[in-house]
Amino acid sequence: MERKHLRVRTVILSDVHLGTAECKVNEVNHFLRTVRCEKLILNGDIIDGWQLKRAGQWTKAHTRFIRIILKKLEKRGTEVVYLRGNHDDILSAFLPLEFENLRIVEDYIHESPRGRYLVLHGDVFDTVTKNFVFLAHLGDWGYRALLKLNRLYNAWRAWRGQEYWSLSKAIKARVKEAVSHVSNFEVHIAELARARGCTGVMCGHIHTAADKMLGDVHYLNSGDWVESLTAIVEHYDGSFELISFPHFAQDFPMNEEEPAAELIEA
Repeated sequence: MERKHLRVRTVILSDVHLGTAECKVNEVNHFLRTVRCEKLILNGDIIDGWQLKRAGQWTKAHTRFIRIILKKLEKRGTEVVYLRGNHDDILSAFLPLEFENLRIVEDYIHESPRGRYLVLHGDVFDTVTKNFVFLAHLGDWGYRALLKLNRLYNAWRAWRGQEYWSLSKAIKARVKEAVSHVSNFEVHIAELARARGCTGVMCGHIHTAADKMLGDVHYLNSGDWVESLTAIVEHYDGSFELISFPHFAQDFPMNEEEPAAELIEA
């Protein structure tokens, strides 16, 4: 039976964090296999170099993600734009790079029927990430520990027949400093887009998906594929939509069994 496909003009996703146990790689692979697009924007932290340097995990499913992207480039004629994130910041020394339909850049202007959109990962506004690398790595270690605890808790919930629940998302939603950080981040990103003469901005980094207006600037955050499992799509009429994987899977179910993922220690 032929697979159904979602056909859109552009797909924007970020923060896949390939190389980590928490990456929802089977879900993002299914999403990418199901979507047909003219342009794919990979907005940073697709590969988690920080974790791979320490004790990351690379599976066949992670390699499959790369193959899906290469197939889109080679056989589908998809234009792929890869933006550097902070976890794949090793790319900074080589930017910009361009190979036929593949561009690897620091930031990018996306021309939409609704105007120009500034695309960047967003870590430029994270003082800790940019100026205190040790603290950024320490914070990342704490976040990973929280995600491991979250995995154990959700295994217990699954055993009891309950739905997945994100502990770290709940903490971020309730802690005043975290809420304030997200709000300040959005304001700074919108100000930069306005200064660059853009009507909108697309980013990632903070793992908090969004599609809203900040004054006269259209703010889009593609979220992540660790907890939120979200992406932004641009339809052919120029409208944008924030897609959540659980809702996406209702229309495009994961019918196929994923091949067994052979673990390769990084």
